[in-house]
Amino acid sequence: MARSDMQTSETTFATGDLRPEALCDMGLMYATGRGCAPDLVSAHKWLNIAAIRGCDRAAELRADLARSMSKADLAAALREAREWMTMH
Repeated sequence: MARSDMQTSETTFATGDLRPEALCDMGLMYATGRGCAPDLVSAHKWLNIAAIRGCDRAAELRADLARSMSKADLAAALREAREWMTMH
């Protein structure tokens, strides 16, 4: 996925496509680097949002990912998710 496609995907989430499964897919995209550079902070952010919205799979993936992240990166991911949730 090209960078512009990722921005489009994030804009889509911001404007209404908030299905937990779609949010989980966004987390997986960042975690695996599918079409983008891997970004564990963004991956955790989207998996966390998906889990909060009821996606059990995202909750499991988020827990696995968190074990491989530094405390600073984990704190950044949680902060970004909290900021996103307050805006949407």
